[in-house]
Amino acid sequence: MRAKLHEMAGDALGLREAISTWLSKHPEVLTLAIFAALPGEPDLLPLVELNPQRRWVLPRVDGESLTFHAVSAPATELHPGRFRIREPQADSPLVPIPEIDAFLCPGLAFDRKGNRLGRGRGFYDRMLAATRAEALKIGVCFPFQIVEDTFPESHDIRMDGLITPSPAPRA
Repeated sequence: MRAKLHEMAGDALGLREAISTWLSKHPEVLTLAIFAALPGEPDLLPLVELNPQRRWVLPRVDGESLTFHAVSAPATELHPGRFRIREPQADSPLVPIPEIDAFLCPGLAFDRKGNRLGRGRGFYDRMLAATRAEALKIGVCFPFQIVEDTFPESHDIRMDGLITPSPAPRA
């Protein structure tokens, strides 16, 4: 799947439009966690400036954990971090995980049961285990990333839905 992500150009604009449609149906979601894209992943950062009425937070690697920080201008507020992923500076406003209403999660693959295959370090699974019960966990992906089975392990956290540029199997 890693190779497929690198070779296939996904429709990031279509995915952002699908997320915008989802957001219009969820006005109660005020604080959202998104991610800075790795090569092959969808670029969600334009959503921040398109939806300034919401509070956007991005992860920062802190040891073996993720912390989330408010961002309003990703082009100037994000810098390469530990894994060369763009992330907020350490002194950016910290947002406690229980304050986040929805997590738009990356992954290598997702299945129709809501299981997510991450990149193997467990950062997202450890963090998602600490969210409040009603916080939404939404996988964002291109249609080719939806597979029959991700072979989840006991520590994997299931998504509440998926958003893709085409109709999602569960959202």
